[in-house]
Amino acid sequence: MRRYLRVVVLCLACGFCSLLYAFSQLAVSLEEGAGGVGGKPQAAAASWLGGDGRGAGRGVGSSGSAAHHGRSDRCKEFSLCYWNPYWMLPSDVCGMNCFWEAAFRYGVKMQPIERVHLAVVACGERLEETVTMLKSALIFSIKPLQFHIFAEDQLHDSFKGILDSWSFLQTFNYSLYPITFPSENAAEWKKLFKPCASQRLFLPLILKEVDSLLYVDTDILFLRPVDDIWSLLKKFNSTQIAAMAPEHEEPRIGWYNRFARHPYYGKTGVNSGVMLMNMTRMRRKYFKNDMTTVRLRWGDILMPLLKKYKLNITWGDQDLLNIIFFHNPESLFVFPCQWNYRPDHCIYGSNCQEAEEEGIFILHGNRGVYHDDKQPAFRAIYEALRNENIHQKTSPVKKKKIFNHKHWDLKSQGNEQNLSVLLKMTASIPY
Repeated sequence: MRRYLRVVVLCLACGFCSLLYAFSQLAVSLEEGAGGVGGKPQAAAASWLGGDGRGAGRGVGSSGSAAHHGRSDRCKEFSLCYWNPYWMLPSDVCGMNCFWEAAFRYGVKMQPIERVHLAVVACGERLEETVTMLKSALIFSIKPLQFHIFAEDQLHDSFKGILDSWSFLQTFNYSLYPITFPSENAAEWKKLFKPCASQRLFLPLILKEVDSLLYVDTDILFLRPVDDIWSLLKKFNSTQIAAMAPEHEEPRIGWYNRFARHPYYGKTGVNSGVMLMNMTRMRRKYFKNDMTTVRLRWGDILMPLLKKYKLNITWGDQDLLNIIFFHNPESLFVFPCQWNYRPDHCIYGSNCQEAEEEGIFILHGNRGVYHDDKQPAFRAIYEALRNENIHQKTSPVKKKKIFNHKHWDLKSQGNEQNLSVLLKMTASIPY
């Protein structure tokens, strides 16, 4: 008997709950018919996505706006999360289902993984150097990388074959681009200084969807995570749009202060082989110049500068950058020489104090020193990274061991100066 009684009580309880649920759904449907609660979740989605600036946000925002106009005028502008569907709200408040509100709140907290954007321009016989540079970035970096590779058409298949074979790493994506210059002056830009070198000037105009970018020459080698130099973006003040290292530390051996026939930044100029850019700011800024009293945007200033100074510049696009930042010094962040360490820092004696104290972070093997015997320490590092098998897991300990055998090669030659330079190079490599 008790068993039947329990069943009856259970059925009555279920029936009572079902009745309450039916009444609550009826109330909600009546509110929707009056233009009340039904539009609220969509309106909330519009307010969140509309400020995101992305295409999907704009699409949802437009539908949310329609829902906003359709709701009852009695509803206040704020929403109230309610857990009980049959809780009686005040007459001037429209409730929002907590499931929707919690979903959007969770969505706001979710942040996409930041990728470090790295760009390089490769022409001629620069395939091996470029691949070695990319390999050094992958070996040491922590965050996922996005490579933007601008190369001549005949190099695309080679890049694609090599990079596709590295896809198992799952730590990078890449995009290949053709060499692109403004059509009316393409020939003039392409032959400026070295083939394709001036392509870097047009990266803010080509990569319009990229906010920030690290550009490097093909003869760059990373000895620390790319994340470290990327973090310098956070040190920019409100006026700074780009960062580079000085061309020289010692004015007595500086090139710009002794030979330049055009304006240049600071005391010794800057070197553009490693250039960190906030490209959103670059595209927005109006630049002071010595051609007109009107300030010009990035896309409008380049060709007039070339026409005015093309007979006075030696180092092509780097000279144009020096001219731009001479007139706009507040826009440049200057980082230390250890982020762009070149043979000039040791060929006439050591003159990069930061490298002496903390080691070398980024190696720049200009003057072709990776391929001759003039700077054995530079060549030793390059060959160690070039020969490293990226298909084998590179453990933290191995990151430093890949250079160790070169110490003995240099010491056996009795070249203590080169050994000293090599030790500075390996000193900053993280275990």
